[in-house]
Amino acid sequence: MPNPVPVDRASRLSPTRPAHAVGVDRLRDFTTDRRLLLLAAMALLVGTAGAAAAWALLHLINLATNLAYHGRFSDAPAVISGPLGPASALIPVAGCLIVGLMARFGSEKIRGHGIPEAMEAILIGRSRIEPKVALLKPLSSAISIGTGGPFGAEGPIIMTGGAFGSLFAQLFRLSNAERKTLLVAGAAAGMTATFGTPVAAMLLAVELLLFEWKPRSFVPAAVACVVAAAWRPWLMGAGALFPMAVSAALPPLGLLLAAGLGVIAGLASGLLTQMVYASEDLFQRLPIHWMWWPLFGGAVIGLGGLIEPHALGVGYDNIAALLHGELTTTASLRLIVVKAAIWSIALGSGTSGGVLAPLLIMGGALGALFGGVMPTGEVGLWALIGMAAMMGGTMRSPLTAIVFAIELTHNLGALLPLAVACTAAHATTVLLLRRSILTEKVARRGHHVMREYVVDPFETMRVSEIMAAPADSLAAETPIGEAIAFFTASDAPRRHKSYPVVEADGRVVGMVARADALRWTMTGWPAGQSLREVAPARDLVVGYEDELVGQLADRMAAADVGRVPILRRSDDGLVGLVARRDLLRVRASVVRQERERDVLIRLRGGPPAG
Repeated sequence: MPNPVPVDRASRLSPTRPAHAVGVDRLRDFTTDRRLLLLAAMALLVGTAGAAAAWALLHLINLATNLAYHGRFSDAPAVISGPLGPASALIPVAGCLIVGLMARFGSEKIRGHGIPEAMEAILIGRSRIEPKVALLKPLSSAISIGTGGPFGAEGPIIMTGGAFGSLFAQLFRLSNAERKTLLVAGAAAGMTATFGTPVAAMLLAVELLLFEWKPRSFVPAAVACVVAAAWRPWLMGAGALFPMAVSAALPPLGLLLAAGLGVIAGLASGLLTQMVYASEDLFQRLPIHWMWWPLFGGAVIGLGGLIEPHALGVGYDNIAALLHGELTTTASLRLIVVKAAIWSIALGSGTSGGVLAPLLIMGGALGALFGGVMPTGEVGLWALIGMAAMMGGTMRSPLTAIVFAIELTHNLGALLPLAVACTAAHATTVLLLRRSILTEKVARRGHHVMREYVVDPFETMRVSEIMAAPADSLAAETPIGEAIAFFTASDAPRRHKSYPVVEADGRVVGMVARADALRWTMTGWPAGQSLREVAPARDLVVGYEDELVGQLADRMAAADVGRVPILRRSDDGLVGLVARRDLLRVRASVVRQERERDVLIRLRGGPPAG
């Protein structure tokens, strides 16, 4: 009976040359190839489409608002102002009823705030959005917001811009990842055109939509944002949407207070998230079809409008008033209470509308209330800090929130307190809530969204770090009968399931497994044959000690093999083996690094390290 032949790694490797220096180094920091240029060229058109979608939706909202509240057919900018008569409470009811019917008989995907639907399309829908969604989403949102819905236009615009990017991508032979890139490019372009915030839109793409940080996806999204920003002066005017004077630097006490406001905004973010989904749970218990839920949401909107008319609609006028300190304490308090109540209930009912503008209004009102009692800083500055902190905490996108506030106002003096407040708000919400207001909806549909971007350990470890060495093998001249006896002997020690077959010079010519021995036992084998004849190397999957584990794991998965011989590049000599369980050790290593804690520097007199 043959014994496994150990191949000693130390005896076959040069002691003066590291393993990774043997092969040609073709590794790169990024995996992007020349198709990036094709996607960037496509993004030029997608960015234009996203800007056009934003322009069209904003004009549709103005048209619906003028028809519903002013009785005129015009797409001129319009706001909802009071006092409103009792009959006006029926306007949101009618608008929400229309939206419910559109969702029931058009597409259920138009319900909600848009960003979770875009995330779901990216995660599980192969980045495919139906053409009718691209048409119905902006139309339903315009009706909902124009008839008083307390929503923002950015969520529907992101969904609509993404829909155009997805539809354009579906016309070409692209991978799922490439379709995702163009979908996100369209979404980011829509946000850029709406608010004039191209850099914040790029960050939103990275922090919220792409689920990766790769040039292949970032560059086309950035191109689309730049194109949309170039179109914006022609479509919606130039300059900051809410210009502010540059604020004076806050003293250290002011930065500490900014952190406090961030924590308060984080707590408020958690409360708003709970309110929205508590409302949704309440509607789930109603013994009626979901088509009728927006009807009840519209009734709440109408009643809220009688209490505080400024809580209706997108509310960009409220944002401007808060940033310039023009609202009294009473007006700010009434605005935040009414807006939070009608927004959470209406959103939970499934009405179509976005979350960003309401978060800015409620965060701005919170900041204005906070700033009204603070010994330093202007009320408008605190309102801006509250807006960004509420956005960063609720959406779990702190970098986007910081840059968004700066681009929205061109107030560079607020940069440091914004960074402090948004970081504090983000830390508060991630510690208190398992999911954000956006990912909770996706989770309720049975899908988990991982928002942490980490380096794949398979792309940092070499095969030599996980392989089993020295490697046991079987000699190529071993007769088949002896090999069968080797695998089936009852008194044999615990064996592997498969072994490399090697020639006398150390070359691997194949693999033989227990399953092969069982097959030979049942079917027989020609007399005199050795393993050399029955273990051909034409389908053999091998690895090299200097390559990355991820490259080997990909080949193993594609070939559906569980054990691979590892060779040395210089002479193809066998130096080790890698099995599936060895791949699992990579994950175990990452977990160990996360959880094991050690003191590496000990003060004199302390216990020894380790």
